[in-house]
Amino acid sequence: MTNKTNEIERRFREEWFHFNSIVFFLLLCVISIGLLVMKKTFVIDGLAAFEILNDRGESGVINLIFGLQYFSVPIFYLWKFSVTTVFIWISSFFFGYRLLYKQIWKLVMLMELIFIFPEIIKIFWFIGDTSNVDYWEIKAFYPLSVLSFLDFETIAERWHYPLKAINLFEILYWFLLLFGIHALANKKIKIARWIVILGYIIPFFLWLILFAIIYK
Repeated sequence: MTNKTNEIERRFREEWFHFNSIVFFLLLCVISIGLLVMKKTFVIDGLAAFEILNDRGESGVINLIFGLQYFSVPIFYLWKFSVTTVFIWISSFFFGYRLLYKQIWKLVMLMELIFIFPEIIKIFWFIGDTSNVDYWEIKAFYPLSVLSFLDFETIAERWHYPLKAINLFEILYWFLLLFGIHALANKKIKIARWIVILGYIIPFFLWLILFAIIYK
């Protein structure tokens, strides 16, 4: 088992990790924008309330919101990857891992692919069956999140985002970061675990707490 794990880590360093960062970033943006277009076309446009607004010519606000989302995708990714990379780089430096900033950026960007799957699930969850749901129900839904197992209407809205952010895919992301850092640095898994905890997981929960506090 250990030999097989070592082989996977070696191939990750020498083969899988050698991709063009700019091309991959643009591809990630295209995929995300494509999913937004699919959600708008096959889910939001099918809502009864949206159809009424569209018939009245009053759907411009929602169209504007989605239009802004399309343009904000690369900005959001640049911000997310930069902040995450800085925290993990500081944490790795603290523990003596000599990882380059660009290596961590590339790793963070690669592991972001895990968050494509819940967006696909969300689209297919509601596609063709929007007669009994409204926009707020769709907005509150995130597959396999804490909020998805609760009645969002009974929970204060300030907690919707934090409870959506805590989900199975987020936890898988932690393990992917752990594997990536361990494979790139080629050192003890225990140290890589602490790098992820201090460099990502703790800041992640602090951000959720801050969001809930300042939300109005």
